[in-house]
Amino acid sequence: MLPDDIAPPDAIAYLNGELVPLKDARVSVLDRGFIFGDGVYEVIPVYNRIPHRLAGHLARLRGSLAAIGIQNPHDDAQWEALFRQTIARNPHEDQALYLQVTRGIAKRDHAFPAGATPTVFVMCNKLVTPSEQAIAEGVKAMTFPDNRWLRCDIKSTSLLPNILLRQAAVAQGCAEAVMLRDGLLTEGAASNIFVVKNGVLLTPPKSHLILPGITYDVVLDLAGRAGLPVELRAVSEAEVHAADEIWLTSSTREVLAITTLDNKPVGSGKPGPVFRSMHALFQQDKRSGAHR
Repeated sequence: MLPDDIAPPDAIAYLNGELVPLKDARVSVLDRGFIFGDGVYEVIPVYNRIPHRLAGHLARLRGSLAAIGIQNPHDDAQWEALFRQTIARNPHEDQALYLQVTRGIAKRDHAFPAGATPTVFVMCNKLVTPSEQAIAEGVKAMTFPDNRWLRCDIKSTSLLPNILLRQAAVAQGCAEAVMLRDGLLTEGAASNIFVVKNGVLLTPPKSHLILPGITYDVVLDLAGRAGLPVELRAVSEAEVHAADEIWLTSSTREVLAITTLDNKPVGSGKPGPVFRSMHALFQQDKRSGAHR
């Protein structure tokens, strides 16, 4: 039995058509997600029991499944119904919904198995967003070479490079690894990265080298509506180190300022005015009920 800090007694998960206590959920050791990491996932923030920007998450899920050749087991309406059913069975108003789809159970062989049924797993945890201290003071980060594969746009469960980079950052007292490839910014180990210089928001455009973040899209949407200048272009390592502000964005950490990079202050060393404006806009957006 799983300990309560991993699977609380009241946590309910969805697994292959059934709602079950999370502590009782079981997957075969021959599942290709376990053997190969052959699957994709999504993390969807849920505010007041409503999934935020669900259409964007479902679109990204469709893209990831298509990219690795797994047939989508549900249409959008079925996914939404499944999510709402699982959310309703869990106790928190704000939740982090984790969804994973693998290629399913098969004999161990690298080639795709014929006729395998995808494994579908959904669980909901309490959504833990950045603390008031982290919002007020920002967090530390370190830069590292981006040594991942060349299909970072697929939200794959094969996350070992990201894990190693994040752990290298954590070992140095940092919250995130900021990755650079060939002298250019890509993203964080588990986030997208934005840079502010002279009031202009800079971030790399979507490509096969970065994950198409949903919070990334939200920030660009809010910036456009607020009239904040934005440049989607390659961002050099020198520009990252000379930034007035740096932010990380993700579904659970929302929008968060990086105020120390490689043991040096970013700008004033405190969250900047553009961050404070964007953070306020994001908080309004997530509670507005719009863009579901």
